[in-house]
Amino acid sequence: MALNMISRSVVKKVLAVETPEGAGALVRRSIGSASLRNLTPFLLLDHFHVSEGAGFPDHPHRGQATVTYMLEGSSRHEDSAGHSGTIKTGGVQWMSAGKGIIHAEMPVHGKNVPEPRGMQLWVDLPKDVKMTEPTYQEMDPEDIPVAYPEGKDGNISIKVISGKSHGVESPVRPLGGCWYFHMLMKNGATMFQDIPAGWTAFIYILKGAVSVGESGPVNDAFHTLVLSNADGETGVRLTAATDDTSFVLVAGEPLDQTVFQYGPFVMTNQEEIQRTLMDYRTGRNGFEKAHTWKSKIGNM
Repeated sequence: MALNMISRSVVKKVLAVETPEGAGALVRRSIGSASLRNLTPFLLLDHFHVSEGAGFPDHPHRGQATVTYMLEGSSRHEDSAGHSGTIKTGGVQWMSAGKGIIHAEMPVHGKNVPEPRGMQLWVDLPKDVKMTEPTYQEMDPEDIPVAYPEGKDGNISIKVISGKSHGVESPVRPLGGCWYFHMLMKNGATMFQDIPAGWTAFIYILKGAVSVGESGPVNDAFHTLVLSNADGETGVRLTAATDDTSFVLVAGEPLDQTVFQYGPFVMTNQEEIQRTLMDYRTGRNGFEKAHTWKSKIGNM
């Protein structure tokens, strides 16, 4: 815990409005929307709800990490490198696409099964690791460490998906600095979370309401709150304004590089994007199976 607890404050507040995406998916997008385009190293934040019959069949990625965290239901995944599995409720998959991967993400539906809801975050990769081999880091819900700032019988619990909080550290090691917490707080509970100096940080409120800083206003569900990043600020003070307040707090080391994005490809200039498109068309440099591989789960 920082010796001098000087809190960040909210410098921008964006409401993520639920909109249809594809056939049967509803998405609340804040980062990556017109209202919040540039927040390095973060590229996109989606709070998704996928109805039966919908999903995300075979598609490529290069140059970013995708972090999928399931809040309800579950989702299967399969990729061109032979990796497959299921992200359960409360589980997470941290995929670094590196130089290229093709994968499918198909939510699980069935009788008496909750409809899949979750979060997907895209994190830009530092330019010197964009062309590395793809990697996965996955945790089932029981494997995600939990911090209890007031003890296990207290009013606060923090799922430490990556980074460290109140003496608890996640085993996830992202390429580039990134801390990701899911915080659950009861009405009136308050806490201070350290954040590395100079890092970009935001909060997305899933349920309830929270105030930020020493005397900040109350913010309610589905808002993304971008936090200040001034010299001397050591973290953020958070106070729950309702029972069962739930939100994610994410912080990342900003990257001194341009973002040149073409759909699922994220590089640093137009030449690299053109090379990526050529690699994908010709099936090389990470896309060797682009025209021969088909997932089982995306082509049922």
